[in-house]
Amino acid sequence: MEGYKIDFKKPMHIYFIGIGGISMSGLAEILLHAGFTISGSDAKESPLTAHLESMGAKIYYGQRAENIKEDIDCVVYTAAIHPDNPEFKQSKAYHLPMMTRAQLLGQMMNNYQHSVAVSGTHGKTTTTSMLAHILLAAQSNPTISVGGVLPIIGGNVHIGSHQLFVTEACEYTNSFLEFLPTMEIILNIEADHLDFFKDIDDIRHSFQKFVKKLTENGILIINNEINNYQEIVGDFSGKLITTGLQNADISAQDIHYDHLANASFTLFDDGKNLGEIVLSVPGQHNVFNALGAIAAALELKIPVEDIKKGLKNFTGANRRFEKKGELAGGITIVDDYAHHPQEIEATLKAARNYPHKKVWCVFQPHTYTRTKALLPEFAKALALADRVVLADIYAARETDTLGISSKDLEKLLLEKGVEAIYLPSFDAIETYLLENLASGDLCITMGAGDIVKVGEKLVGK
Repeated sequence: MEGYKIDFKKPMHIYFIGIGGISMSGLAEILLHAGFTISGSDAKESPLTAHLESMGAKIYYGQRAENIKEDIDCVVYTAAIHPDNPEFKQSKAYHLPMMTRAQLLGQMMNNYQHSVAVSGTHGKTTTTSMLAHILLAAQSNPTISVGGVLPIIGGNVHIGSHQLFVTEACEYTNSFLEFLPTMEIILNIEADHLDFFKDIDDIRHSFQKFVKKLTENGILIINNEINNYQEIVGDFSGKLITTGLQNADISAQDIHYDHLANASFTLFDDGKNLGEIVLSVPGQHNVFNALGAIAAALELKIPVEDIKKGLKNFTGANRRFEKKGELAGGITIVDDYAHHPQEIEATLKAARNYPHKKVWCVFQPHTYTRTKALLPEFAKALALADRVVLADIYAARETDTLGISSKDLEKLLLEKGVEAIYLPSFDAIETYLLENLASGDLCITMGAGDIVKVGEKLVGK
């Protein structure tokens, strides 16, 4: 049913196809808290689905047509759900109102006085988490939806007042174009999701459309290191705030790093020195993430001392340079969600400032389209590691029709003189690492799939 609108003051029955997803589960929790009847399905039980069940949601494991009942008032589905999905087909057969996850989130945002959408090819979860820490330090009681598990809120959602809503805004399938925020943060714009976008120009065009979602009373925060960022801004007539290292409204200067590669810097607001910011997460990329969060917090009238306190207390979201433990001999195991060349480069540069003898990167490429489209860029970024171990490509939503494999990446790395090896199973990777890691080495499992299991199993042993 096109253009269906939910009245959030009149709770009803909403069914989520794929309720266990990091964003879907968060939206379901917000609606449960508001008195809605929630049901849904997912492939298997997880901590997120178990939490929803404890709150009263009815969850089916396995997606079947019989899960869809005629008393459902609205069906919400993700971009990963195709028209041949049995629950999708049954919902259509019953003529039930249907909407995408992004459409639901966009409608939710309208219920808040201020809504902040954090966008960019990467850094969204970290920046949203940083802003969450700042707002909670200031006791501003925000509602937060984050694309990862954030320890300070005990999950992926925090339900606060209807004054302020903070969420990630993903560009994939143009889902962020369903949003109507009062404030946007654009962290970076790189070539990614090339199974949907044609090229970088297509991606930039979507970000231009995203900016146009702001009204003339809106606030746009943008990293001035984005290539020709003025083109993205276009004719936006609201308040524009740039972030960066030079010639920016909100800038970081005198950046330096501690023994764990965590950054500190002097913060300037329109040339005024606001003092030192101390981060508890590593790398220059997190300086840029912090600037986006700081700019938003200043616009929301958060005191500088609360900004400093919130950022210092933020030690990272799950799977973002997350230390998993140590093996005998002081071998450190870290896990990171990086799955795009720029993210890999940022993480490995941060690792260079972290205590290590050799940096090992155990990389699991994510999707065939991304691997094929950015193969040379992946090789260039991974070459920053001393040793690279490659797992099979994590298919995610795709099937292998492109004739690409991790062997192709291994070949490019070997040609660059990098010690790289492809191993076909996690068991083989674990055995290889146990036989070859040496005292003082730093081993990073990296990727958006399930490669995290390798490091966790090593630490468990």
